[in-house]
Amino acid sequence: MRDMSDHRTHVQEFFTARAAGWDAKFPDDGPAYAAAVAELGLRAGDRVLDAGCGTGRALTPLRAAVGHTGTVLGADLTAAMLAEAVRAGRDRDGHLLLTDAAALPLRTESLDAVFAAGLIAHLPDPVGNLRELARVVRPGGTLALYHPIGRAALAARQGRRMTPDDLRSETNLGPLLGRSGWRMTSYVDEDERFLVLAVRAG
Repeated sequence: MRDMSDHRTHVQEFFTARAAGWDAKFPDDGPAYAAAVAELGLRAGDRVLDAGCGTGRALTPLRAAVGHTGTVLGADLTAAMLAEAVRAGRDRDGHLLLTDAAALPLRTESLDAVFAAGLIAHLPDPVGNLRELARVVRPGGTLALYHPIGRAALAARQGRRMTPDDLRSETNLGPLLGRSGWRMTSYVDEDERFLVLAVRAG
C-alpha cells in the first residue's frame, strides 16, 4: 500500500493544477451526470454524499433528486476544486466538506447513498476506502461508481492500454466491492459511460 500522506499530496497537487479549467474541459457532461444520478433511485428526503466531488458537477442533480428536505454533501480532498464548485454556485445545492474520502467526518450509517465519479482510480487502499464509504451508509443503501466515459475510451484518451489488473474491470471490481461491505448489482462499461451500482450489505 502506498504511503497515505504522499498519496494525498500527489492527488492534491494533480487536481490543484487542473481545477481552474476543469469544467471548461468537460463542458457537456451535465446531462450524463444527471442520468447517472437517476440510476441511484434517490427519493425526496434522502441523505447522499458525492465522494470526491471535485467541482461539484453531480451536486445539482443530487439536490434535484432528494429535494429541499434531503441532505446533499460534497467531499473533496482538494481545496481548489471546492473553490471552483463555489464559483459555479454549486455550493447552493450541497454542503461542501474539505476532507479525505478515506476518513469521513460522518456518523456510521448516516447516509442513504454515495455517488462517486472518477474516485476509484485515486484510492490508495481500495478495500479500506470503499469500506469507509460503506461505514457511512445504512444497510440497503446504495453506491454509484461513475465515469462519463468507459474504460476503453478513457484508456485511449490517456494513451495507455487496459490491463488485467484494472480495478474497474468487472472481474476485479465485483470481489473488491464484496470485501468492502458492498454487493454489486449492476455493471455497465460502454464508450459513453462507466456506471457500477452496489448495495450496502448487512
